[in-house]
Amino acid sequence: MQIGKLDHVNLRTVQLDSMIDWYRNVLGMRAGERPDFPFPGAWMYAGDSAAVHLIGIDGPAGVGSEADLKLEHFAFSATGRSRFEEKLRAMDERYERNDIAAFNLVQINLWDPDGNHIHIDFAADE
Repeated sequence: MQIGKLDHVNLRTVQLDSMIDWYRNVLGMRAGERPDFPFPGAWMYAGDSAAVHLIGIDGPAGVGSEADLKLEHFAFSATGRSRFEEKLRAMDERYERNDIAAFNLVQINLWDPDGNHIHIDFAADE
């Protein structure tokens, strides 16, 4: 066996609707087909791949990011950095930019409504 690319990330949330909206409006993902599981959730698609699986749970809003999690972040690669940064500024969305010249990379770091850290990687010379 040889491992390929990461298939998806699964996130539990008490803010299912807010999370769906954030992944749709900020990252441009879409909610798509999902098996008929006996619990609420949504699969958020990046192109043809269900990259983020959201699971609706009961509990206080935003629980998770302030706990001792083992996952520090997950990341996507993308194109269109200038337009994306303009969109984030227009939405007044908090983000941090990290230029990594040695790898020809620009990382845009974001946090979803539950505080999960996501970074989007862009080629610095795009």
